Amino acid sequence: MDTDIERRQEVFREWLPYGLLCIGTVLSTATAGLIMPDTDDRILAGVLVAMALALEVWWTRTNRPGPNRISAAYYATRLALGFVLTLLNGLFAFYAVAGYFDTNEQIANRRWKQFALFACSVPVAAAQSSGIPVGDSLKWVVFAGLLVANNVLLTTVVHFSEQEDERSRARAATIVELERAQDENAALQAQLLVQAREAGIADERRRMAAEIHDTIAQGLTGIIAQLQVVANISDEPVVQERVGRATELARHSLSEARRSVQNLAPVDLSYDGLPVALRKTVDQWAERTAVRADFTLTGTAQQLHQEVSATLLRITQEALANVAKHASAERVGVTLSFIDDEVTLDIRDDGKGFDPLIRTERSSTGGFGLDGMRARAERIAGSLTVESEAGAGTALSARVPLVPHG
Repeated sequence: MDTDIERRQEVFREWLPYGLLCIGTVLSTATAGLIMPDTDDRILAGVLVAMALALEVWWTRTNRPGPNRISAAYYATRLALGFVLTLLNGLFAFYAVAGYFDTNEQIANRRWKQFALFACSVPVAAAQSSGIPVGDSLKWVVFAGLLVANNVLLTTVVHFSEQEDERSRARAATIVELERAQDENAALQAQLLVQAREAGIADERRRMAAEIHDTIAQGLTGIIAQLQVVANISDEPVVQERVGRATELARHSLSEARRSVQNLAPVDLSYDGLPVALRKTVDQWAERTAVRADFTLTGTAQQLHQEVSATLLRITQEALANVAKHASAERVGVTLSFIDDEVTLDIRDDGKGFDPLIRTERSSTGGFGLDGMRARAERIAGSLTVESEAGAGTALSARVPLVPHG
């Protein structure tokens, strides 16, 4: 909107001198017999009009980045031509009036602007008083009064125009400040929403971990204790076999419950950062499972947003748990890569692999948990891909945006 207005104003200022020169020429030609009976005056007026037209054409084609010496010279030349034309015929004062509209664009110095406006009012007052008075005191008084009146009106208009410009600049500055404040408020609101979401997630994880620990884990511990009592008091082979199977199943379920509690507990990555946390996780898993596991970091590590770090750590824990349960691998490699605006987590094993075509069936019964890992990645605008082949191991790759801490 503002650009459109500025463009129209530019077009108006560019073509205004042509229009005013045309009006003055037409009216002067129509009244030439009354006002300019002398043929020499008419010829001189015609020459000056041609010069003024040539001046305007030259100025239109000139590159004018702002007020400078060339623009000031153009303004003075146009004013001089308008003044002489007005002396020949007062109706040419229309052309001299053009100086009222583009003083700011042509002249930089404030005092010279005031002088230029005063100079423009001289031919106007001369036209109003039927020419510059010569040897007539009464006409001099009239001319001086018109000159003063024109300048008073002009000064008033300029004063109000400058005040309006100042108010417009103040409004524009206020709008910019309000937009900046709005952007800051939006950023703070987004930050508060993220913090509230993270706090809610952490509270819910703590609650679920406590529930699992206090109910399922404690109940399974009690079941295991009771089964051991039964095994101790009965020598029946069938009972011993059934109790042994039930005990093994209960121990496995208890191990899963404890792992769930560990996974649900809040992850504090603020001190070590994700690379150190992943290295510790891989080393602990290797020690626990007696499977060789290596961690590799590529790229320049950065402190990530806690939700991103927690997601990648959880995916690593789940993937390693799957390897321990299903892969029968002898070697596992975990690679964390920082690449431009993306973080990539690759987990490869040399285990027995699986057929991706039947993965969905097994996942729906809790076989691999790949859907859960994929959901974790997608929750932070990431993705997870799995490549596997029976007898050729499995390669899991999670790609997430690099969102820095804070």
